[in-house]
Amino acid sequence: QRYCQDVYRGRLASVHSAARNQELQKLAQTYHITISPWIGAVTSRRAGQWESYWEDSSPWNYANWAPTNPFHIVTTCTTLSVRNGLWRSRFCFQLRPFICQY
Repeated sequence: QRYCQDVYRGRLASVHSAARNQELQKLAQTYHITISPWIGAVTSRRAGQWESYWEDSSPWNYANWAPTNPFHIVTTCTTLSVRNGLWRSRFCFQLRPFICQY
């Protein structure tokens, strides 16, 4: 998120529809990205409850989680599968490509 903000003056992508999810999946395929890129969803414990939210504070009105996701163990960030468009929880420190929006 910080690199996206500092270098590109953007934010990690938030996804609010199946159409947008597919658009981002195809965008990643266009650039021949083989490792699932980061999007802007985070899952963490807030006020005693696990909650997913967008880093840009936009409404949480769509999700496309893979089965058994999101994880409810530690705070996690989210990747978008280039292969099938499903979202997966990942440890936030992993180096991966990312989708930055403006």
